[in-house]
Amino acid sequence: VLAVALFASLSSMNQPLRAQSDPQLPYWASIDVDEARMRAGPSTEFPIKWIYHRKYLPVKVIDRMDAWRKVEDPDGDQGWMHSRLLSGDRTAIVTGNIRPMRSNPAAGARIAWRAEPGVVGHISDCDKGWCLFDVSGQRGWIEASGLWGDEELPPAPNK
Repeated sequence: VLAVALFASLSSMNQPLRAQSDPQLPYWASIDVDEARMRAGPSTEFPIKWIYHRKYLPVKVIDRMDAWRKVEDPDGDQGWMHSRLLSGDRTAIVTGNIRPMRSNPAAGARIAWRAEPGVVGHISDCDKGWCLFDVSGQRGWIEASGLWGDEELPPAPNK
């Protein structure tokens, strides 16, 4: 009986971590390199689905297998990226229309900047429907409903 239990525990250590057993999934990450390949499966043996040339683009990590992460991009496409291509930096992308970036987290606050759809920036201090959005040093509060990457998820684990 002890041998069977030992064999079962050793074989389970070689199993990849899956979404249903990992309480930290899903979580937000961002692309950390100038060129990142999304693959059809968790290995370089799988074909490339997309090549991203957008450092800091937010992605939602929805599964993992060893050093590979299954991610979803802002358009809803899913595939696998190696973890070394990703960072735990919180970023978001502006969606919909041009969004005002305000001096304070209130609809009537002065507009400091305007962000066009597709603009990517770092986010912090998300609370009560607003996020502090930083695009290359231009900072302002933006309504979270105009961003993809702001949904409340656990922070990215350390690599």
